Amino acid sequence: MKVAVLSHMHHPIVEPFQGGTEAHTAMLADALVHRGHDVTLFAKEGSVSSASLHPLIPKDFEFVRTATPLVRREQAGFLAEAVHHSIGVIRASGFDVVVNNSLSALPFSQMNDLAMLTILHTPPTLADVTAVVSDPDWVPGKRHEYVTVSTTNAEAWRALLPRVLVVHNGIHLDRWLTQTRPVRRLAVWAARITPEKGLHVAIDAAREAGFDLEFAGPVSHSDYFETDIAPRLSEHVRYRGHLPQSELSDFLASGSVFIASPLWAEPFGLSAVEALASGTPVAAFPNGALPELIEPNAGAIAANLTVPALADAIRAASDRDRDHTRISASRFSFGTMIDHYEDHLRRLVSVDRMSAAVAD
Repeated sequence: MKVAVLSHMHHPIVEPFQGGTEAHTAMLADALVHRGHDVTLFAKEGSVSSASLHPLIPKDFEFVRTATPLVRREQAGFLAEAVHHSIGVIRASGFDVVVNNSLSALPFSQMNDLAMLTILHTPPTLADVTAVVSDPDWVPGKRHEYVTVSTTNAEAWRALLPRVLVVHNGIHLDRWLTQTRPVRRLAVWAARITPEKGLHVAIDAAREAGFDLEFAGPVSHSDYFETDIAPRLSEHVRYRGHLPQSELSDFLASGSVFIASPLWAEPFGLSAVEALASGTPVAAFPNGALPELIEPNAGAIAANLTVPALADAIRAASDRDRDHTRISASRFSFGTMIDHYEDHLRRLVSVDRMSAAVAD
């Protein structure tokens, strides 16, 4: 198959990844190439992939959320123009199918006639997308399929889109095996450092539970870091930086518990699954898909969204058996994920070719 993978344009698709969507895009594009498909990745300059790259946004372009409304509109217009350009290239290049891994509304409104698999990585909170699909005049493409990464997120999208299916994110389980031994009463945390990820709550809960905390990830919201995180740093709370995957596996395995503290409806929770694969049990808030991912023998879900409840979950999860924890991650195999995506893409291409044959 000749496949176009349309990424979002906020960050390059390169390690260390800014988040789960970037990691997913990289792994999917590389896996499809490995399976013999002709893949082109439309992404920000500086991306690295086995696929052919079509860079669209300069590497030094940064979307500044704290900019003035006028500047934010200009930035959004620049990003939209890049997506619009990529749609034109895709139309002119004879791709069999498109993987829409972007956060843009334009594929929903401008690609309705193409064979396209849209992967929904967020809840239905993207205003531009929900505005398009909620319009009474919008009609879903006949050759479109919609999938998302958890049952919880699918249920949220099904109010807006037809037949939203589920393909859980997958990881290379063997890459998370390590000889690193856990440090007693050490909690670890890894994600983008933004308010909705709840790092400040994780720090407070670890302290209440009597655990040290080490955390890693990109500082995606500098004001939040300076205001809410830096004052909490101490000999018991340490920032390890933005770690590449080669170091992240040892980091996750060093914890006697991993804390997942999202303050929003987390669509999946890739770092939580990576922690499970490392043998580190997970203590989590009951938000989004996390209760779907964490089995009782591999962690603990807090009873509510408070620091004491999360502290209780930290203490409970730290007693879980690490072998059972690691086994629980086997549900999220990378190979199984790619098999499902490849099946979806082949079905779309098959239907597309059958429709063309009938038309002839």
